[in-house]
Amino acid sequence: MKFLRRLKNGDEAQIYEYHAPTASAPRNRSGRDCTSRLPLKVLTEVLSNICPHASDDNYLSLEDSMRDGGCMLCDMRHLAQCALVSRRFLVATQTILYHNVRIDPVHYCEREVDLAAKRKRKSFFERNGEPVDAPKQRVEQFSRTVRDNQSLAIQVEFLKMPYMTRETCIAAMARTVSVLPNLKYVDLPDGIYSDDRSCVTLKQELEARCADLRKMKYLRGAERSFALLSQSRPWQNLEILELSRLEIDPNTLVSVLASFPALHELRLEELPMIDDTIFRRNNSTSSFPPIATFSLQSTPGLTAGGFEAYLSRPEVREVLTDLTILNTGVIPSELHRILATAPYLRNLRINRTIHRALTPSTIPSLASRSLQRLQFEIESPSASPVDLQPPSESYYEYLASSILAGNFPSLASLYALSTSLPSLLLPPPAAPFANPKSSSSALRQPLMLYTKSIPEHDWYLTVISPPTATNRRGSATATRPISFYNGSTQLGPQWGDKARDSVIVGNGFGGFLAVPNEDGPRPSSSSGHKHKHSWSKSKSSAGWMG
Repeated sequence: MKFLRRLKNGDEAQIYEYHAPTASAPRNRSGRDCTSRLPLKVLTEVLSNICPHASDDNYLSLEDSMRDGGCMLCDMRHLAQCALVSRRFLVATQTILYHNVRIDPVHYCEREVDLAAKRKRKSFFERNGEPVDAPKQRVEQFSRTVRDNQSLAIQVEFLKMPYMTRETCIAAMARTVSVLPNLKYVDLPDGIYSDDRSCVTLKQELEARCADLRKMKYLRGAERSFALLSQSRPWQNLEILELSRLEIDPNTLVSVLASFPALHELRLEELPMIDDTIFRRNNSTSSFPPIATFSLQSTPGLTAGGFEAYLSRPEVREVLTDLTILNTGVIPSELHRILATAPYLRNLRINRTIHRALTPSTIPSLASRSLQRLQFEIESPSASPVDLQPPSESYYEYLASSILAGNFPSLASLYALSTSLPSLLLPPPAAPFANPKSSSSALRQPLMLYTKSIPEHDWYLTVISPPTATNRRGSATATRPISFYNGSTQLGPQWGDKARDSVIVGNGFGGFLAVPNEDGPRPSSSSGHKHKHSWSKSKSSAGWMG
């Protein structure tokens, strides 16, 4: 028994040293505390740098709001230890910790290895027990804390947790949100968006207790609860709303949207019953509210004529800044009608599959003085003959002529599904002895052009610079891969002296990829031929990669 007691005391001492970062450092209590003269707001701002993710006020889920290069749980642990300094530090750290609560599943550092082994070991004799569900325990502990301390509960505005935790801890979430009156965003299970029976209590608690909620989503099956929103009006401060695959009529949609006075971001996806009648202004009924960020996907009933009627209202065209049109009734040849009626539009994305070529002489050019980012994704059917020009190229020629005409003075980023667009945006060279002042520049700033041939590829960046006094045509700098081909040896020095030891194989997309032989040397970087022993030196330093 004395041996086991000594072993237990040794483990506790080891755990204490592991959890206490200042255990080995001597405490210096002499001198004056300079932080006591700082205002509480300044002290809170300084301590927030210890835990950066606690200051994120976005409405993204835990998976989408993760930060690279840090461990969120360790940051919260270090910030919690700052509360032991003084009472002023306690108030400041509680304000930060309980503003944005994150319940991460694991430590994103080497500490998780030791903690996982300790959770799995039940006792000294049982070392292979079932691992503990750490996120579930954290949810239960947080629920108990905010239910016992109302002063901490009113500080919680964001609550984020992993997907499996929010799907299995529905009852604990219902008990937690019932005491969070200032909650703005919470990661919810998928069943609450479709009125699943297992989430009825949780949804009732949200409607009754969390009146300051800012983001909500409704999926197929939630038609009844969505229609009742115009009468109950539980969330008057709702800012973001997503609707997908709902079987609702246009009048119900407009009446519900009009009941949210703070709504500024709306996403409609796969609504088959929605058409241009939602944009008609009727004095007897509610009108479609002004939206700043509007996203439409798979809504064939909405056309350019409906958008033109919607943007004819002054309160609408002064607010709309971001518009996404994916596979809707808006055809690319009518896009000029939307741009002409949206003077403050900054971001635009359009995606459409077309079957006929465009005749640019029959329609006006595209023009927008406020547009800064354009994602122009026009595709042609894959069954088009290879030897013929696809119909989508005529739309990119139409876009290039509009840009070269100076119709987009604020455009900084352009995305397109065409590899020929960079050459189309370069104007023809001027005469050798022409006056440089006589040539007008269509581009006033460098244009970041991202192109690719098919949606499965990665974006290919080309920077197009406007013409200057010395370069009257402009330039296009592309981040294209360095060529390994050489006229004499057929392959460059990156492949060693024996070029015949390498083979060329297809990359699966119509191009070729040079692959070295197994017996031959592995290729180095583009400047590797300057150092003959660069590969042998780097091989020993990269041994940790296996």
